[in-house]
Amino acid sequence: MGAKLKVAGILAVGVVAGALATMQLQAVARSALAPLPLEEVQQLAAVFDRVKSEYVEPVDEKKLISDAIAGMVAGLDPHSQYLDKKTWKEFREATGGKFVGIGIEMGMEDGLVKVVSPIEGSPAFRAGLKPGDFITRIDETPVKGMTVDQAVKRMRGDPNTKVVLTVFRKSESRSFPVTIIREEIRMQSVRARMVEPGYGWLRVSQFQDRTVDDFVRKVEELYKEDPKLKGLVLDLRNDPGGLLDGAVALSAAFLPADVVVVSTNGQLPESRATFRASAEYYARRGGADPLRRLPAALKSVPLVVLVNEGSASASEIVAGALQDHKRATIMGAQTFGKGSVQTIRPLPADTALKITTARYYTPSGRSIQAKGIEPDVWLDETLEGNVFAALRMREADLDKHLQGADEAKDPVREKARELARTKLEEQMARTKEPVKPLPEFGSAEDFPLQQALNQLRGRPVLASKTVERRAEAPATSAK
Repeated sequence: MGAKLKVAGILAVGVVAGALATMQLQAVARSALAPLPLEEVQQLAAVFDRVKSEYVEPVDEKKLISDAIAGMVAGLDPHSQYLDKKTWKEFREATGGKFVGIGIEMGMEDGLVKVVSPIEGSPAFRAGLKPGDFITRIDETPVKGMTVDQAVKRMRGDPNTKVVLTVFRKSESRSFPVTIIREEIRMQSVRARMVEPGYGWLRVSQFQDRTVDDFVRKVEELYKEDPKLKGLVLDLRNDPGGLLDGAVALSAAFLPADVVVVSTNGQLPESRATFRASAEYYARRGGADPLRRLPAALKSVPLVVLVNEGSASASEIVAGALQDHKRATIMGAQTFGKGSVQTIRPLPADTALKITTARYYTPSGRSIQAKGIEPDVWLDETLEGNVFAALRMREADLDKHLQGADEAKDPVREKARELARTKLEEQMARTKEPVKPLPEFGSAEDFPLQQALNQLRGRPVLASKTVERRAEAPATSAK
């Protein structure tokens, strides 16, 4: 049973990856509402009355109505959602890239919080936390047994409040307490470094409000370090998406001016649009072109884009645009397949509706809904093969997902997933130890990154030994 729970945790990563939508934030005053179906509304009122008067315990009327709205929206597709006051606040924090906390990128390993990287300039950074540190206690509470969400909530809090962390530093074989004062953190969704002379690595982990500005700053730093950059790896693995204008801007940074980046098609006239590699399609209202400072060489530098099953939504827009325009070599695994756009409609009482309003199409007219972007070069996760690839959830695996073009169940993939799940459960039961996590993205042990560098250097690439491909679906164009 324990092994199955651990596997369920691994599987959940893919669900989270697909949950973050490619979004547009719009407030629209509708002049008229469609007439309500009277009989069904009466039925809803009758059920509400029965529950309120006959349920075993008193129920809160506002909660009943909120739950009814949430259920109505959740029945549409996996990405439409009613955001109550609390969820709406958390949602704005996630897309805005701001929150109050200590400032670490983190993961869970062996039941403990592992520091992936302290955010530069954050309280954790100033306190001396290092990549690879383990947090064993948060205040007086042991981390062992906590979920990721529980650990995050304990480390977040109000500004200027303190939290005491017990840190185990493996390299020094010691534990020590660290007192950190919480403050507002601006998340860094873009990281970059020179992996070797002439070759840069640029990772985008999510498309947030500040992503484009951070991207420009990191590109400038790379070119300042080496003005004659020979090649660049754009890493979009496990990037769950985010804001549509960010995806358009990032694509435009590498593409010729005014070419098509993505088009959308839906029921409303406003949802039928074409977005081009031009500032009018991504610059914020009244603002200057955020890409104006980029070096001209970025338009022609040899480029590899790394993707995997966790690359969803906005990151698929970027990969699809660069692939269709033959601007980059796409390497990795077939992406998540979330080819829909969600629009945020603010509602009264500090709530909002996130609703699917359109499908999106790559420049050549491909809909990748429930299919994903297929890489030009398929790569395994490690030299030995794939560890978690068959287990990860994709759009086609989500209940009530929008149907893709001529979508059909892929029995080969279903069988591969079941075999991989069984093998992993047996391994966990046999060793009584968690499966070794994959190397950190961007590290010297990152196998796909090394193959991307080989591609840029013109050296042999170790392509996938076990391609996990979805059922083919013909390209369809927006109408």
